Amino acid sequence: MRDHGGDLDRAIREFGTGEWIDLSTGINACPYPVPALEPRAWAALPVNADREALERCAGGRYRAVGKVVALAGAQAGIQLVPRLVEPGRACVVGPTYNEHAAALRAQGWDVTMIDNPAQGAGADLVTVVNPNNPDGRRWLPETLLSLRDQVGLLVVDESFADTEAGVSVAPEITADEERLVVLRSFGKFFGLAGVRLGFTVSGQGVADRLRALAGPWAVGGPAIEIGQRALADLEWQKATKARLAAEVVRLDGMAAQAGWGIVGGTSLFRTYATPDAPEAKRHFAQSHIWTRIFPYSESWIRFGLPGSEGDWARLEAAFADLG
Repeated sequence: MRDHGGDLDRAIREFGTGEWIDLSTGINACPYPVPALEPRAWAALPVNADREALERCAGGRYRAVGKVVALAGAQAGIQLVPRLVEPGRACVVGPTYNEHAAALRAQGWDVTMIDNPAQGAGADLVTVVNPNNPDGRRWLPETLLSLRDQVGLLVVDESFADTEAGVSVAPEITADEERLVVLRSFGKFFGLAGVRLGFTVSGQGVADRLRALAGPWAVGGPAIEIGQRALADLEWQKATKARLAAEVVRLDGMAAQAGWGIVGGTSLFRTYATPDAPEAKRHFAQSHIWTRIFPYSESWIRFGLPGSEGDWARLEAAFADLG
């Protein structure tokens, strides 16, 4: 397993059992309220009509003109994308989520990490996470669309785009698009990572290949039913965006009081520059608050957002104890 957030097993091994607050991911800690599900969602194999209804719902949510394919999380899309075309030279804009480069290399791609999308011109495949994890960098749709015409395949991971206005290129994908694929996560914004649901948006030909690679029943009945209800609940989405926007201001204030600078982020996570990130991680872990640091930086530390006032109070106390 590669280095990831959400690794509470490691936290427990190193710092003991107890009531942990896991802030090591960018998953909404106040999830969408899961409704009671129809018994057939659990008992029957999903039928195409139900999956297609979910995909239409996602297409409306993402303003997608192209074809939507439902998968078992954006991670499933990351695993399948390297198999869409023959391996060649790939570029990944980084530092970023490490599964992109790993999945490409596993399928025989020659992977180069680059600093910005323009450096990928001429590559057979370029991957951009927008907004980027963990530094929150954003690229305008027109910047990415201009790159599309200079590469074999452009993959844009929009897993953290739900709270961001005007960054998505999904509305620009038509049914005949062959050089652009968008990945979308369901679990992060809706706080239901365990549902294992995500989507791709692409042209018809790419969608057909993705569906064939994913195989039958790529998503289960519960995910289909929960996904449709959550994606259609615009009131909950609006309220959640407002809450998250206010809470990141609160978190930024705590970090500023500690003298930390903000590297970047979204309203689902924040990354800060610290004098010593490993030491800061240990400090919060001693209060059973788990955070995320990165092997390529001695100063960056990332926080998700707490899910309750009690958790916020514990986090504030831990910041106050930094000294």
